[in-house]
Amino acid sequence: MFHSPLWFLLMPVLLLAAWRIFGSRKGNAVRFSNTSLASQLTPSLRQRLLWLPKVLMLLALLFLIISLARPREGRDQTITESEGIAIEMVVDRSSSMQALDFKIEDEHVDRLTAIKNVAGKFVLGDESLDGRFSDLVGLITFAGYADGVTPPTLDHGFLASSLNNTQIVDVRSEDGTAIGDAIALAVEKLNALDENRDEKVKSKIMILLTDGENTAGELEPIAAAELAQTLGIKIYTIGIGTKGQAPIPYTDAFGRRRVQMMQVNIDESTLKKIAEVTEGKYFRATDTDSLTAIYEEIDQLEKTEVETENYVDYRELAVQPWRANGFQLPATLLISLSLLLVGVVLQHSWLREVS
Repeated sequence: MFHSPLWFLLMPVLLLAAWRIFGSRKGNAVRFSNTSLASQLTPSLRQRLLWLPKVLMLLALLFLIISLARPREGRDQTITESEGIAIEMVVDRSSSMQALDFKIEDEHVDRLTAIKNVAGKFVLGDESLDGRFSDLVGLITFAGYADGVTPPTLDHGFLASSLNNTQIVDVRSEDGTAIGDAIALAVEKLNALDENRDEKVKSKIMILLTDGENTAGELEPIAAAELAQTLGIKIYTIGIGTKGQAPIPYTDAFGRRRVQMMQVNIDESTLKKIAEVTEGKYFRATDTDSLTAIYEEIDQLEKTEVETENYVDYRELAVQPWRANGFQLPATLLISLSLLLVGVVLQHSWLREVS
């Protein structure tokens, strides 16, 4: 690619100069009575190369014309700027999450396993979800108490691994559902993001998943939600599980694994109030498909603004080195000056013509 190709109009002048130098030259006639002696003389190397300075001069002019035409190598560059969202996933891991009322590929799984599957796709992306590649995502789990597992991070692979390693509580003293404390901890983590940043995070949201009622902790869920609303944090609440009764696994007296139907209760009114106070939204997930649809809707509601700018970065090959087939070649202007210098030196020294 050339920026000023009109300079190539000088090429006929260069060809005319070459013809005048080599094509129309006539030697001076000197009369000899007999030329047989001259024909036996062998030309020296110097005599054979007397044409070289003129060729070097012509090549120097050729590369000068190429340099004036400004050869350029363009490379497309893309700059992507995004205003990311900070997301805290707050996941219930109380014993009631053992209920086997969800399916993955026609196999019954517990509620926490279904959450791991769908939430992981929400963060990393799949066929129906783009993933939250430019968003800070953190993880908080809770049962009888809330635990900050992963701070909001762009290392989504680590976050997904931490989510997959989350287990349903198996110690009775740690069981319970501390919804209020979990919200408060998530608010603390999200609010701390602005402390060491030049620019504040544009949007902060929380996705709370639970299958029960607030039975533990020190803070009431509505009070925690009001704190979140004060700090501009939106909460999406998701009630997990079927309504009425759900299959709960247990181990009988003989150590055999069995399943029994048990009554389950979700405090939907509190979850709806939490969402309403923070200008979020409440969802109910009764199976894997509805849970997936919920995450797809949240993904659409909380879109990250991404700006992409494309431009071309040009290298001026007249003054910058350029690569060809793996070799780095000098700039065309440098080649022109080098040929001109060598030609002048040879013409005034070893290959000088004596008139």
